[in-house]
Amino acid sequence: MTWMNFSPESAKDNPMKDKRQVVARIVEWAVIALVPCVLLLCALFEVEQAAILTMFTAIFASIPFFLHFERARPKPRDIMPIVVMAALATTGQILFAPIPSFKPIGAIVIVTAIAFGRQSGYMTGAMTAVASNMFFGQGAWTPWQMFGWGLIGYLAGALSEHGFFGSRWTVYVYGFLSGLLYGVILDSWHIIGFVQPLTWQNALAAYGAGLPMNLTLSVATVLFLAPILGPWTKKLERIKRKFGLSGSDEIIQTH
Repeated sequence: MTWMNFSPESAKDNPMKDKRQVVARIVEWAVIALVPCVLLLCALFEVEQAAILTMFTAIFASIPFFLHFERARPKPRDIMPIVVMAALATTGQILFAPIPSFKPIGAIVIVTAIAFGRQSGYMTGAMTAVASNMFFGQGAWTPWQMFGWGLIGYLAGALSEHGFFGSRWTVYVYGFLSGLLYGVILDSWHIIGFVQPLTWQNALAAYGAGLPMNLTLSVATVLFLAPILGPWTKKLERIKRKFGLSGSDEIIQTH
């Protein structure tokens, strides 16, 4: 088996998507682009209620992904892999909680996205954030964690679909960068919403303070990916074929 067999899209001969799928993709990318735009505008105009506004922006950004998944009317057997992988990611978060920022969440979300597609990747990341915070505490940060982990899964699924993961090393590179991306998203929300006065000096100081933790997350993602990427992806693909499961992208295409 070659590495390219790990991509859920590699076995598909028909690349055509129906109109609803195209519209869904446009909406998803639009809301993803909306988030940094809102953060930037809040920073430029020094909005006083930036913390609340940006929190609702993060909530709004996740709504289309949940709606598209719900409208696809997935069967329980199609939902189960997402639930199981989110549970594994949450368990890993709890087990490694004593080590700050050393989490397996990114690795598990990426593997799920490669095997089942971008929608499953987003749902797994978002559900993991909610589930893990039941143990560590819910708050205004939860929507941002949902968006951050969800985005990592979504991008991984999109890159896999378009053949960017031609080798395991490209996945490792993405895994490392995903840790930095997640950190920048959470740090940006904190800086724009809570750092006063909001100056370039204070912003750079806050980003600098968060860099060690973000690098730890990046390294942890690669370290967890190294042993699970090949075996877990093969097992997920085998389960997918054996039980006739569909990735969430495939479910949406067929409804």
